[in-house]
Amino acid sequence: MQQAAISRVVATEAAIEFINALREKHGPLMFFQSGGCCDGSAPMCYALGEFNVSESDVFLGTIAESPFYIGSEQFEYWKHTQLIIDVVDGMGGMFSLDNGTGKRFFTRSRLFTDMEWEGLQE
Repeated sequence: MQQAAISRVVATEAAIEFINALREKHGPLMFFQSGGCCDGSAPMCYALGEFNVSESDVFLGTIAESPFYIGSEQFEYWKHTQLIIDVVDGMGGMFSLDNGTGKRFFTRSRLFTDMEWEGLQE
């Protein structure tokens, strides 16, 4: 029996609806999980190609057809967890497309089970 592929990043239905609304306004999108000072650890949303991804950044997967990246240092800290992207009321990051909408993206996480972790290592 083959186990379903485990995603390192997923999005809630509310986040997917919000991403789709932002895509209608701004075109294709991309995400970068911030670990920086100014916007805390908020997932930042950009128009596709507006953020320069470096060779050391890690591609985690896609959410709502949008690529999602994280810095390598942040990845080392979060690699044992699945990131769950949600949307909540509030102000988005200064440079993120959610800024000014009254909503912002928010990262939740959960630890992978031992079986899921093993599957990710294969």
